[in-house]
Amino acid sequence: MAKLSMRDEGLCNCGALRQAARYLTAAYDQLLADSGLRTTQFSILFKLAARGTQAITELSALMAMDRTTVGRNLKLLERDGLVRYRPGPDGRERLVELTATGRKKLEAAYPLWQQAQQQFESRFGAAHADELRNTLRSVLRTGLDPWGHERTLPDRQ
Repeated sequence: MAKLSMRDEGLCNCGALRQAARYLTAAYDQLLADSGLRTTQFSILFKLAARGTQAITELSALMAMDRTTVGRNLKLLERDGLVRYRPGPDGRERLVELTATGRKKLEAAYPLWQQAQQQFESRFGAAHADELRNTLRSVLRTGLDPWGHERTLPDRQ
């Protein structure tokens, strides 16, 4: 058994990413609050607006989230009339799409998201933020299989 070393406390890659993600999510949530959306919900609506109707499995892959988490968020968005489900072509999987109400909500929230982006980039630096996004996208291509099956994520999300 490996001996526990307190020198390793700050070396956890996952821990550092999660800390930064919680920090940034809280900042974005604060600015998005007036829209009634949380960052994850905004991201799902944005992805559906950009990519169109998606199977839940595909949306989960695009979001790099497990299906359960995506499903919980979609349930709230459906309750609020922002997304709707319809059967897939083969009848085995449901598709999810943005409603007109969802698009309006997204369009209303978009300036708040832009404000969050601007605040972060003004403090962190636009070039540094671009480098960070590219680095984080490369993390998604490390070949790890966190959900127990291979997924191919697009290069740009």
